[in-house]
Amino acid sequence: MSKISETSKSGSASKPKYRTPALEKGLDIIELLADQPKGLSQGEIARILNRSVSEIFRMLNCLQQRGYVILQKPGDRYGLTLKLFELSHRHPPTRRLITEALPLMTTITRTLDQSCHLAVYHDGRILVVAQVDSPGGLGFSVRMGAQLDLSLTSSGLVILAFASKDDYELMLSTLLAESTVPIDINSLSKRCAKIRKQGFDESASQQVRGVRNLSFPVLDFSGNAIATLAIPFLSRIDDINAPNIDEARKLLSTASKTLSAAIGAPKE
Repeated sequence: MSKISETSKSGSASKPKYRTPALEKGLDIIELLADQPKGLSQGEIARILNRSVSEIFRMLNCLQQRGYVILQKPGDRYGLTLKLFELSHRHPPTRRLITEALPLMTTITRTLDQSCHLAVYHDGRILVVAQVDSPGGLGFSVRMGAQLDLSLTSSGLVILAFASKDDYELMLSTLLAESTVPIDINSLSKRCAKIRKQGFDESASQQVRGVRNLSFPVLDFSGNAIATLAIPFLSRIDDINAPNIDEARKLLSTASKTLSAAIGAPKE
């Protein structure tokens, strides 16, 4: 898991040795639009970034031609496309993780008739990078590409619980800085300690009534979570033979260990 910031040997924040103004302007626009689900107009982007309209026009035109932004009608507002999301999936570590996970997830969904998703930590939130629907006509699923609250989701708590000390502190500081709801640090710490001790999280959804969340860590070689495998479990009342949550827990546990071993974690 990458650190949120780096420091120089002297302890101060490192500064770029060479300036690349055009690249910096383009990245500023992309990072700004990432936090704007409704998009922004050209004038709004220029004002927020303290740039001239002509500068922003040239950069937006380039980004639009390369497929990173799109001009949304009506309203002439610019928004991000899914190109960055697609590129992230072509990055070898993520691609390998998803490639190894999908067959396991497919087996889970077919066996349990429940949906399953794979999530990672990204920029202060939980990002769903792979998802397989239940094959039956009923079920609850989380959309691939969804960005979820770190402290309100089972996957987020599992990643926190199995993070290294440094990564835990970085994620917690980001959470405290960006959260729109009060965070009880002591309660959060106790919850993470409990999850780490039992090896997974099983809890009622804090967002959807009736859903029981199951989340298991996908561990790297050092025993830290780089992802989670999760099932938003729904109990069936119309089929007494449907697999229950105990079966789901065992299957998900085995799958998470198999996936962890496939990406380099020590075998138990």
